[in-house]
Amino acid sequence: MRTAMADSDRFVVQLDYVDSKGKRTRRTVSPIRFGAADRFLGLCLCREEPRQFHLSRCSNFQLLDADDVIMPVEMVELD
Repeated sequence: MRTAMADSDRFVVQLDYVDSKGKRTRRTVSPIRFGAADRFLGLCLCREEPRQFHLSRCSNFQLLDADDVIMPVEMVELD
C-alpha cells in the first residue's frame, strides 16, 4: 500500500473489499493517503472516483504495475 502511495505513477493495488452491506468485490485502487486510523482514501479505478476504504474490510492486497491497468477496471463480485 505504501509503495503504491509513494509512487502512484508506477503502482496500483488490487484488493478484495467487503462493503457495509457485506458485498464482496475485487477492486483496483490507486491509494492516495491514509485517513483515520482504520481508513484510506483511494481512487477506485472501477468506479473512476475517490472512495474511502476501511482497512479492516480489505484483504488479498496485490501490487500491480500501473502501466498494465486501463480505466475503467472491471469490478468483480466475489460472492
